[in-house]
Amino acid sequence: MIRIRTFSGGAFAENGFLVSCDEGRAAFAVDPGASASSMVRAIREEELLLEAILLTHAHLDHVEGIPAVHEAAPSAPIYLHPGDRRLYDGVDAQARAFDLPLMGALPSPDRELAHGEELMLGGCRLEVRHAPGHAPGHAIFYSREGGVAFVGDVVFQGSIGRTDLVGGDFRQLMDSIGAQILTLPDDTRLYPGHGPETTVGWERRTNPFLVGQYGEHPS
Repeated sequence: MIRIRTFSGGAFAENGFLVSCDEGRAAFAVDPGASASSMVRAIREEELLLEAILLTHAHLDHVEGIPAVHEAAPSAPIYLHPGDRRLYDGVDAQARAFDLPLMGALPSPDRELAHGEELMLGGCRLEVRHAPGHAPGHAIFYSREGGVAFVGDVVFQGSIGRTDLVGGDFRQLMDSIGAQILTLPDDTRLYPGHGPETTVGWERRTNPFLVGQYGEHPS
């Protein structure tokens, strides 16, 4: 059974997640953002063994909590798709663009994510799916057994990710949604980087950006 705790906060109301799939203490983090202090508190209070920090992409609001989580769990490797390494290393340039305080250098990523690879973390089996368009190295993490996908800023309840930032591409984003999200079972729960959770089927039927764009899933 998958257990997901959501931590939201900051100027962009970003969602970070703490996830585990068994009754043990092993867990992993997804996109620690401005609410990382609450995530760290949960890790310490529950004496969790953090096995990894997974990043869907490297926009500022999805990485700003890494220093706090990394300090609390320094042995947890940071996973990032290489397509977003430039964004990750240029986090202060992102901060300047939004007139936000500078962060300085982030801890270096330890592992490169690759499309189609399988990860075993926190007792969960995760499939990595490269889904560019919002960011060049955007990845989503899909747990077939758990029936969930952590989709970052690719799709939201009733909307899609913005494509006007550096590396964004609307057509590429739409192709990613069609190939990497709408091919999942309709009852798959989607945990986005902003806003409430939703499902593949709900977005297929009601999302104004997607309705009429794609055929029904064959399953």
